[in-house]
Amino acid sequence: NAAAREFYTLEQAVKTLRHCEAVGINAWQSHQSGKLLEIFQAVRRAGGKMVMVGLCGYEEEIKPMGKIDGLIAVAHHGELTDRLFKAGKLDLIHDCLKRVRDAGLAVGVSTHMPAVVEAIESKGWDVDYYQTCVYERHRSAEELEKYMGHVPVSPGEVYLRDDPPRMFKVIRQTKRTCLAFKILAGGRRHDVEQAFRQTFASIKPTDAAIVGIYDR
Repeated sequence: NAAAREFYTLEQAVKTLRHCEAVGINAWQSHQSGKLLEIFQAVRRAGGKMVMVGLCGYEEEIKPMGKIDGLIAVAHHGELTDRLFKAGKLDLIHDCLKRVRDAGLAVGVSTHMPAVVEAIESKGWDVDYYQTCVYERHRSAEELEKYMGHVPVSPGEVYLRDDPPRMFKVIRQTKRTCLAFKILAGGRRHDVEQAFRQTFASIKPTDAAIVGIYDR
């Protein structure tokens, strides 16, 4: 993390995104605030046509986001989505999604849990897309005990091999576009080509993948 932050100066980040655009990658999933917004706006000023898919929390002010040039969509942040879902408070994000719609942006929900997609589908909410992490990486110690029979030394971020098929199943079941992310298990998978093949063989033609780039 520290190395990536040190490498990605404003100039280098713009250079990387401009190269992405040159080879046909025309969308960046990021966050429409702080340094990340500064990078995106620098790309646009440099003549880039790349668009941004953003993130928000349910307490954020949405309206100004509709004025950000190139921002086309905003999803409710996955970590927060999942915490609210586990607490039985998923409905708290509904007003946030309405504000995104009112701002003229495409509406999304990000999650690391197949059960969240199933719950929202059953509610019939006005949602355009999901950002779907193929690994449920934030299970509690009790949940890990259930799945693995033991708790790892570092239970905070565990990637289970059986997780992707579970998320791919709900991705195929919804008609909405899904953006599959962390398909390389946060850099832990070294069979990169196989991970891409597995992903694109398992999602719908209207879906896509979000992949981090570190081109040092």
